[in-house]
Amino acid sequence: MQATYNIDNPELSYQIKLDLWETGFGLQKVDGLSPSAYMVELAEKQARGDYSYEQVYEEITDYHRTKDDSTTEADLVSLRIAELLSRSGFSFSPATLLTIHKELFQDIFDESIPVGQFRQTNISKKEDVLRGESVVYADFSMIQATLDYDFQQEKSFQYSGLSKKAIVAHIQSFISGIWQIHPFREGNTRTTTVFLIKYLREFGFEVDNRPFQKHAQFFRDALVLDNAKILQKRPEFLTAFFENLLLGSENKLYEEEMYKSLGLEKF
Repeated sequence: MQATYNIDNPELSYQIKLDLWETGFGLQKVDGLSPSAYMVELAEKQARGDYSYEQVYEEITDYHRTKDDSTTEADLVSLRIAELLSRSGFSFSPATLLTIHKELFQDIFDESIPVGQFRQTNISKKEDVLRGESVVYADFSMIQATLDYDFQQEKSFQYSGLSKKAIVAHIQSFISGIWQIHPFREGNTRTTTVFLIKYLREFGFEVDNRPFQKHAQFFRDALVLDNAKILQKRPEFLTAFFENLLLGSENKLYEEEMYKSLGLEKF
């Protein structure tokens, strides 16, 4: 029989492809990483249609065999984010988080850090916005069960009849909860963000990626504050981010202002 389905191979414009690259580059800032100048040059060539993603991968891996490898993670993960976001397929399940994590970080982390697997230990991280304290992440033994519960609750939630603002608020709460679980040993914010962008497309949202490109560290700090202990919890920063991302708002997303409002000095 003849094929009845078309092969999904979207022809993306130069600007859309460049936007995906800039999103990938911006998200590296959550871990204090920046791409190499050569990676930025290759991204421009790929966006113009001169290179495929496979050719960019070959070029950048050859480059890092002989050059300083301090930008290797930023370069390769940015490439993988851009490629992942260029594809339209999506499945709403915890397994998708595992797949995204594996695609982004395969051969990136030290062998002691599992890739494409949920962490098998409890973790903490000192956060400047919490005056050196950590968010309380999910116990490793409860990660799968907690994700299954959250995804099932989200899947059964009735969005019909809600205003766009209420829909955004609920998605924000769901994603913040997934981030709080922190299912992976490393790479949680980048994995969760790629999942979020692809999930938002399922809603038909026009996602303004500029907040991820320019304010990725603000986004991470906002997630930290949204999941802090009750007396430290400050959800307004994450709300401001999501309003800019999806509602066309123009809230100021400056870390300097965030820290000042918290009575902290970092800048």
